[in-house]
Amino acid sequence: MAKGVALCLLSQILFAVLYLFSHWMRPISGTGVFALRMPAMAAGLWLMALYAVGARVMASFALRLWRGGWKTQLLFLIGTVDVGSQFWLFMWAPVNGEGVNVATGYFLFPLVMVLVGRLWRKERLGRLQTAALACAAAGVAHELWEAGSFSWATLWVCGLYPVYYVSRVAMKTPALQGLTLDLTLLTPFALWLLAPGNTPALVAAELRYWPPNCATGCWCRSWGCSAHCRCRPA
Repeated sequence: MAKGVALCLLSQILFAVLYLFSHWMRPISGTGVFALRMPAMAAGLWLMALYAVGARVMASFALRLWRGGWKTQLLFLIGTVDVGSQFWLFMWAPVNGEGVNVATGYFLFPLVMVLVGRLWRKERLGRLQTAALACAAAGVAHELWEAGSFSWATLWVCGLYPVYYVSRVAMKTPALQGLTLDLTLLTPFALWLLAPGNTPALVAAELRYWPPNCATGCWCRSWGCSAHCRCRPA
């Protein structure tokens, strides 16, 4: 349990640092950073998946989706597009004036998930959880009051990200296997985005771009390991 908590904390710290990548990697655009991030994430998650669950489990998961029929495959692909759009927005927003709005969406996101859990799964909160939820809601309400508006970027995160998680739970998709396949499917699209420009050559020529991409892979491995530790039977 301690290992899972430590890895989860590490993944959250790296997740926060990821928000600065678009600034560090200028003059590459936010979309370019997104396109670079997808293959790096896919590689990191595949290493973690092969280590944690093995190739046979990954193949079995892919086969289960294939045998599930076109409705199951379509539902999975819709989730892949959803999470891909979130990854893109996360890289695009900080360098296009939507950074605070996306951050607000991420503050609202867990509140929406609590609401979903209460209404859909009939879950109940303890006293400390209720107090924490009230504090979080008050903080978000204050930020929205200060901003005086509700951005489309905020709504994109808090409105669509829960749909991804709810659909994956409904499909009984393991977190590590599901996200690994998501990134695998997104990688060809990312490479297509990179093909017309000189971004790969620019990254290869300047060493300052390498640490952020390596950190992306590290985040994926720590996230994947923490997810595996949380989901593994005791």
